[in-house]
Parts: sequence; structure tokens; C-alpha cells
Amino acid sequence: MIGIGLVGTAISENLLRAGYLVVGCDIDDGKCRHLEKMGGRAVSAPREVAADVGRVFLSLMTTNIVREVLMGPDGLLQARKPPGYIIDTTTGDPEETVKIARQLEKQGIRFLDSPISGSSQQIRNRKGVVMVGGRQEAYRKCTDLFGAIARDFAYIGPSGSGCSAKLVSNVILGLNRLVLAEGLVFAERFGFELGAFLALLKKTPAYSCAMDVKGKKMIAGDFTPQSRVSQHLKDLELTLRYADKLAQPLPLTVLHRKILQDAIAAGDGELDNAAVVKQIRRLANRSEE
Repeated sequence: MIGIGLVGTAISENLLRAGYLVVGCDIDDGKCRHLEKMGGRAVSAPREVAADVGRVFLSLMTTNIVREVLMGPDGLLQARKPPGYIIDTTTGDPEETVKIARQLEKQGIRFLDSPISGSSQQIRNRKGVVMVGGRQEAYRKCTDLFGAIARDFAYIGPSGSGCSAKLVSNVILGLNRLVLAEGLVFAERFGFELGAFLALLKKTPAYSCAMDVKGKKMIAGDFTPQSRVSQHLKDLELTLRYADKLAQPLPLTVLHRKILQDAIAAGDGELDNAAVVKQIRRLANRSEE
């Protein structure tokens, strides 16, 4: 496991629980120590991860970081025996991912872009959904690992398909979360008790999974990160670049980006995505001025 952040930690927990040896590294020594406390083994560089394992997970912020982890001076490709399979859970750039897969293919390494739809807590509970792009025979060789980290996983198509599917999923998920925040603040203005009102909403056609995952956090003001505002903005920037390439207007996503930018400017970037409710409240407060 290379990248032991929120998602990488959740994946590692599931793999360890399923009986796998997990060897990992991260630029943060504290995260490496946490992996060892969980029962894994930490090493100091990506190339050292490959010394004992044939299949490697990546959980990183961007495709550029993925490339560095693979091909940099201490990268996986510098290992005496590089892994046969690389499973990249990064929400990455589809076109760049295709290029990486082709480069690795020349060295006999199968690369599966396998982002997971769901927060780190959902992933920890095996309720995330893995969307896999790459060679189908490589996917079949790794279904045991996908089954260890998620109840639901699917082969989407050739390299880049997993990343593309994740961008689409993020558009819908993020807007569901934003709509929930807007609705709760609106209900608050009417004077409704939000806990009871959220329970009622879950029984209506307005229901979305965002109510289960983020509703209580929004109401309680619990913004301990399971996924971060800054990370979702990063994903939306990538999404909108591809929307431009495809000549596909995404007007609601453009508005969502602006709201997240303002939330980050207000200091909420490292908070959980549920903190978008804070920005909706700020907008309500400004309207009173």
C-alpha cells in the first residue's frame, strides 16, 4: 500500500482483516507508524514495497504523484523485482492514466485504475464501490483483493475507464451532498428540529445516500474528515477540464466549485465534505446583511 491517508488506511484495515500481509509506505512517518500498529509493515520507499509483494495498491492525490511513485528515483519500477499488478485507487486523470498503463504494459506490469466511490468510513465498512479500468484478465486476477475491500466492485472497461467513471460518480455524489446542505439550512430557517426532520426526509422521495453519510455530521457540526473539502475541489477541477474537452456543460458543478472555493477561502479546506453546510450558512447570513 503506497499512500496511507484516509482511504489508504481504510483499505489497509480491510486487507489486514482479510488475512493479507500489508507492506506500506507514506511520506508521513506518523501514518507509517499507524500501519504498523494495525499489524502491517512499513518501509521507507515505494521500491521497497515491491520487495515482498506481487500486487500493489496506490492511494494518492493526483496522477502526477502516481507517476512519481512509479517512475521516480525510489519508485516501484526501481525495485529488483517490480510488482506484476498495480491497483491505483487514486481519483486520477483518465488520459494520463492510459499513458501510464501503456508504459507499464511494456514491462509486463498490469495497471488497473480502480477508484472507489465512497468516503473513507464507507470504505472501512466495505460499502465503497470499486470501479475498475484496465485489462479484463488482470481484473480477474485481482478480484480477491477487490472482494476484501468492498462488497461491490465492477469492471468498467479499458484503462482510464475507472477514472472516468469516478469523475461522473463524484459529480452526482457532490451535488447530492450540496443539495442536502442547502435543504437542511433552509429547514433550519423554518425552525424545524433538524434531527427529526432529517429522519422524515429519509422517508421521502428526496432521499439520497448523502443523508445517511453526511446528514448527522452536518447537523452535529462534526467535520472530522472522512473525505476533505480540498480533495473534492481537486476532483471537480479535473472533472471540469474533461467537461470542456468533451464540450459538455456542467452548470451545477461550476456552481459547486465556486462554493467549495469560498469554503476553502474561509478556512474549511481540511474539514470533512459535510462542512459545505457551513458555507451555505454563510451565504444565508450574508443575505441578511
